[in-house]
Amino acid sequence: MAATLKDATAIVGIGQTPFARRLPGSEKELACRAVLAALDDAGIAPAEVDAFASYTMEETDEVEVAKAIGAGDVTFFSKVGYGGGGSCATVGHLAAAVATGQATVGVAWRSRKRGSGPRPWTNTAVQLPTPGQWTRPFGLLRPADEIAMLARRYMHEYGATRDHLFNVAMACRNRANENPAAIMYDRPLTREMYMTSRMISEPLCLFDNCLETDGALACVIVSAERARDCRQRPVYVHSVAQGLPAQHHGMVNYWNDDPLTGPAWTAARHLWKHADFGPQDVDVAQIYDAFTPLILLSLEGYGFCGRGEGAAYTEGGALETGGRLPINTGGGGLSEAYVHGFNLINEGVKQLRGTSTAQVPDATTCLVTAGEGVPTSALLLRA
Repeated sequence: MAATLKDATAIVGIGQTPFARRLPGSEKELACRAVLAALDDAGIAPAEVDAFASYTMEETDEVEVAKAIGAGDVTFFSKVGYGGGGSCATVGHLAAAVATGQATVGVAWRSRKRGSGPRPWTNTAVQLPTPGQWTRPFGLLRPADEIAMLARRYMHEYGATRDHLFNVAMACRNRANENPAAIMYDRPLTREMYMTSRMISEPLCLFDNCLETDGALACVIVSAERARDCRQRPVYVHSVAQGLPAQHHGMVNYWNDDPLTGPAWTAARHLWKHADFGPQDVDVAQIYDAFTPLILLSLEGYGFCGRGEGAAYTEGGALETGGRLPINTGGGGLSEAYVHGFNLINEGVKQLRGTSTAQVPDATTCLVTAGEGVPTSALLLRA
């Protein structure tokens, strides 16, 4: 019988710092605060941590975190590339390490000072090697510009409108308005505000773009057997996948036969293949939302609707609490905080614990996705 990760491990602790445009302290300090909070949530001593996973873009490495929190000997550590595409993969790497006996207590984390720090794309020397040399000199300077091009293509082919993008922005903002930890907690959004806001990169306006945030989050992964004895209700890692489609070209994806069939489609095939349930059985989803069009592409890629149907899927309050697929129930990257998608993981755990500020009644299954448009990853969590 083939080895499987299905329900072999569980997330037993989550932690986060406050979120803000500007926070005091270094990224290392924020990381350690989130990690210690997650360990305390799990009831596990820092000295028991023997595995770490984070992003290649993470400025604080496992050596510094391990020393600062007082970890013991570490037997597994990894980093995942592609920015927001790496979020769920950090949990997947730790799940694999714990399930195969390489480690016993794993911590995944992400710490950023994106609100008060520099923008990654401002470093031209880093951006111009392949593939950036084919996009940056011609005006696709920022991720917003690249996704705007995909969005325009999608709107042209399938008749999507800004009203559909507004449906996504509104669903995330409504959930943030219920979440005291969200940056946009006390800032409601209206259709008029959305439609009259300034353009960032047409057709994407201000509210189609994620926040700029300082903050950090972490979670703790142990075996399913050990999880039964931890402080919190276990949330099992049911299935995990990464996805890098053939002939992929980051963000714009225009070497692919179909630019609108991105990494989500590749990850989804693997994710569902190893799961005991399908898209129709997902109670709540935390879908990576650096930009509103990514939700439409992900709804299709992960099988919630057919090709070209993602825009129509958002109609009639489908993404709201009580709709057919409530999404981003903490507010997501658009309205809670943008920390490369890690807040979506923690929010998924809260939903399956029953502790979300926008709780979906009796939720037992949750899809969490990482960035669409870049090599990506996804998790299926089960209560």
